[in-house]
Amino acid sequence: MNIMNSKKNKMIFDIAIIGAGPVGIAFACSFSKTNMKIAIIEKQPKKILANPKIDGREIALTHRSADILKELNVWQSIPAKLITTIKEARVLNGNSKYFLDFTHRQLKKECLGYLVPNNLIRKYLYERLTNLSNVNLIDKANCISIDTSNNEYSSIQLSNGEKIKASLVVASDSRFSESRTLMGISAFIHDFNKNMIVCRMEHEKPHNNIAYEFFRYTQTQASLPYVNKQSSIVTTVSKETSTSLMKMNDKKFNKEIQNNFKNFFGKMKLIGKRYSYPMITVYSKKFVARRFALIGDAAVGMHPVTAHGFNLGLKGLEIITKEIKSAIERKIDFGLPLVLRRYQSKLHRVAIPIYLSTNGIVSLYTNTTVPAMLARQFVLRAVNIIKPIKQTFLQVLR
Repeated sequence: MNIMNSKKNKMIFDIAIIGAGPVGIAFACSFSKTNMKIAIIEKQPKKILANPKIDGREIALTHRSADILKELNVWQSIPAKLITTIKEARVLNGNSKYFLDFTHRQLKKECLGYLVPNNLIRKYLYERLTNLSNVNLIDKANCISIDTSNNEYSSIQLSNGEKIKASLVVASDSRFSESRTLMGISAFIHDFNKNMIVCRMEHEKPHNNIAYEFFRYTQTQASLPYVNKQSSIVTTVSKETSTSLMKMNDKKFNKEIQNNFKNFFGKMKLIGKRYSYPMITVYSKKFVARRFALIGDAAVGMHPVTAHGFNLGLKGLEIITKEIKSAIERKIDFGLPLVLRRYQSKLHRVAIPIYLSTNGIVSLYTNTTVPAMLARQFVLRAVNIIKPIKQTFLQVLR
């Protein structure tokens, strides 16, 4: 990986990526076997990117997402002992013991998916990036303005005084994307007025590689199976309850979570820190503009209840990468509206059903009215019984 300098001939790129998050870096890595000149603009310094801190988030990856990481030569670097397989997923409502289940046998795979800590995904993606000679990383720099008025390229003014040109600018700078705002692209934003507390806990009883989602009447408890008798615990509660849980001492917190799980895992013990995140979903009203595109959370910021945010991000970069490479093969300017609109259309077809159904599920299963409580149980049974509906859900995991 080259370090950006101020020479003019070094300031012109094929693609400029704003944001060195996991999707942004993965997108850059997807051009490793090409002659494309790529720039990545990132606020954080390289030393932080190289050693990302634990943030409490464990990422549930589909088989296709794992395959994409393999194609990028990233999956092979993650220590196998730190990757857990998810064999089954169960969804329970209220105090009922009835559950909607998804199994690896229904998917006709050895597992439903994989669980990998977010910081490891980021670490090994960055490690892969450092081995690419066609990528320039500009760290400790903000994007101040984006000018797409020229017919042949976009211009980006950086906070460090530099100005770069690129045939296409791709923003991957979070669901609260500043680049999206600079381009005047608005988004549908849904604030659930809740917080998600994530942490890793050790528990007495085994998880048997089963992921659980408990939709209680006042909060949602989820567990994702990790190594040994450890699980990633996700608790979604009101902001007031979240503040209380974050302030508790470890001993009281352990007891509180154990009680919230109704001793399902037996005794539970916190490992490391607790982390709190606001529950806000975002769907950009368009994914492209003149010589500009949004990917990852900048395009669609999912609710974590179905654990498909990063998977959708990888699917999006797979779509746009194919469109760009196809345009190059056909000797077409890949920054043209025709190419970008094809990406937008394909991603929209994939994203909108997942986004709307996820938000719908969350709204239904956090509603405490009597009609909603009755509907909740009906929906679980309907999905379990009606095979075409269940297969639709399973298809997302492939």
